Amino acid sequence: MGLVWMVAAAVAAVLASWAFNALVYLVWRPRAITRQLRAQGVGGPGYRFLAGNLAEIKRLRADTAGAALDVGNHDFVPMVQPHFHKWIPIHGRTFLYWFGARPSLCVADVNTVKQVLSDRGGLYPKNLGNPHIARLLGKGLVLTDGDDWKRHRKVVHPAFNMDKLKMMTVTMSDCAGSMMSEWKAKMEKGGSVEIELSHQFEELTADVISHTAFGSSYEQGKKVFLAQRELQFLAFSTVFNVQIPAFRYLPTEKNLKIWKLDKEVRTMLMNIIESRLATKETMGYGNDLLGLMLEACAVEGGHNPILSMDEIIDECKTFFFAGHDTSSHLLTWTMFLLSTHPEWQEKLREEILRECGSEVPTGDMLNKLHLVNMFLLETLRLYAPVSLIQRKAGLDLEVGGIKVPEGTVLTIPIAMIHRDKEVWGEDANEFKPMRFENGVTRAGKHPNALLSFSSGPRSCIGQNFAMIEAKAVIAVILQRFSFSLSPKYVHAPMDVITLRPKFGLPMILKTLEM
Repeated sequence: MGLVWMVAAAVAAVLASWAFNALVYLVWRPRAITRQLRAQGVGGPGYRFLAGNLAEIKRLRADTAGAALDVGNHDFVPMVQPHFHKWIPIHGRTFLYWFGARPSLCVADVNTVKQVLSDRGGLYPKNLGNPHIARLLGKGLVLTDGDDWKRHRKVVHPAFNMDKLKMMTVTMSDCAGSMMSEWKAKMEKGGSVEIELSHQFEELTADVISHTAFGSSYEQGKKVFLAQRELQFLAFSTVFNVQIPAFRYLPTEKNLKIWKLDKEVRTMLMNIIESRLATKETMGYGNDLLGLMLEACAVEGGHNPILSMDEIIDECKTFFFAGHDTSSHLLTWTMFLLSTHPEWQEKLREEILRECGSEVPTGDMLNKLHLVNMFLLETLRLYAPVSLIQRKAGLDLEVGGIKVPEGTVLTIPIAMIHRDKEVWGEDANEFKPMRFENGVTRAGKHPNALLSFSSGPRSCIGQNFAMIEAKAVIAVILQRFSFSLSPKYVHAPMDVITLRPKFGLPMILKTLEM
């Protein structure tokens, strides 16, 4: 009997401790943080028990779920980030809101953003709040911090130096040329055809990253991309749910599907890696991204490799996803804007024919395409593939003059900042590529205002790759085709980790070749 009482007392003590910790985390701590920040003049929507502000965010998103914009309207923020659209005018550029019981500080002031993103001391590590997104991207260069990030970057960075990127241009142009040939084969006698371009660009950029980084092709990696796309939509469907850590281990229908897809991706990546290892005796590891990573894994004697095999798989996940998904959307939105601004379509074609003629564009030719570059930068400003980025306070520290507690998520709403009239001028919502005539740093009233590739030491390592790829593909298209938006197109940008047209991009293409 005494043993039973002892067990009961132990269970009661554990439950009491759990209840106390829950009370602290879900009630006392949110109140204390709210008071601390309000005393510093930081407002925000009030905290609601357990859910924070998630219920309101979901309601605001649901209210705009069926909305569409005029094709000349580039302000999709009320549809994609309705909570920021509502709260910033009320609470200012810096305010506190709650993702469940997790405090989040909106940081929409460009000077404060610069402080966060330019830090080199590790004060603002990446926020890994959603385990499903971490599973999708892999704990590679995008999500690692500190010494791990330095190790990964040391291995990956040489794959993206400018000399190698120039060599990759031929591959990019060849992949685009193959797609052009398929388009022309579909042309009717009248010389025009309607094609849904967003899916075409997903396949094209997947083919490019497969060839340039992994020495394979889209067909070989097709199942990886398809599985990752499914993972992407599943992961995003959990973003606005209360994150209860234990739930990620429960065999729910969604978790089982995510686990299955993740296992498939890992198996397929391992097959690609093993096929490379099988030829290393005769062909070496190769000089692409995969080859550099495998070489770093196989240091002499196999002791203390720079990257482990698990880290290589994670890095493959990162680049299979990030290397094609964001690039495909940049191409999609560029083509959308070219179709709705025919005068710019003609300007860019004239520049391309002047610098490239009808030849396959080389790296040196692409460097001379200044109008194309300006057009792409303005596309990135209005339709940045990623609409927000997050960091977190690694310690109790001061952000923009505000003392914030350790663990606070710092949310940088890129789409809002890219439309801030105090930064970009009264025409911030208008499409004007000429604002980049004197370069990125002079386009707005702040030199670090364009955040499409982030900025600072953790800016996107693939930004030069993405820009060269976009220039090469757009050049090849404009050499051969003119195009206009299909009447079927519905302008409804949607955010599923990356920004995409909800109903695709149907386009009418006409050949310029006789």
